[in-house]
Amino acid sequence: MEAYGIIEAVCVSERKGQQKHPAAELLLRPHWGAEGDAHAGNWHRQLSLLGAESVDRLREKISIPLPPGAFAENVLCRGLCLYELPVGTLLRVGSALCRVTQIGKECHADCAIRQQAGDCVMPREGIFAEVLEGGVARAGDRVIVLSDREADR
Repeated sequence: MEAYGIIEAVCVSERKGQQKHPAAELLLRPHWGAEGDAHAGNWHRQLSLLGAESVDRLREKISIPLPPGAFAENVLCRGLCLYELPVGTLLRVGSALCRVTQIGKECHADCAIRQQAGDCVMPREGIFAEVLEGGVARAGDRVIVLSDREADR
């Protein structure tokens, strides 16, 4: 049975340290990440993904708005427990092929969301990936967990 989630929003930021803002689509370049995003580059955290359910849990505890991109995620996805995927997992993100490289991250001291909300879910429940084969991701597309065999297709 295929495990997948649905992309609720795709987001970019032109400068590091800013919340990302929704975009119509992400053009995902191999070994680079999202075109026009400040976090793209030749490193292991080319693309960030976060589960919408993680945002929902925090939203229940606080009274500030948490729009897509609030946690600097490129892809907000519903229906897939992203942080339980092992490093090395292959994902089809829209039409791009990606590999999970990191689960969570250290939150920097001046994290805007942590200051406003008292918590940030990205360090615990966000994931990062590298783009192996380019493609496009849009809201409504799937994030599909692939077996090694499926990735070769």
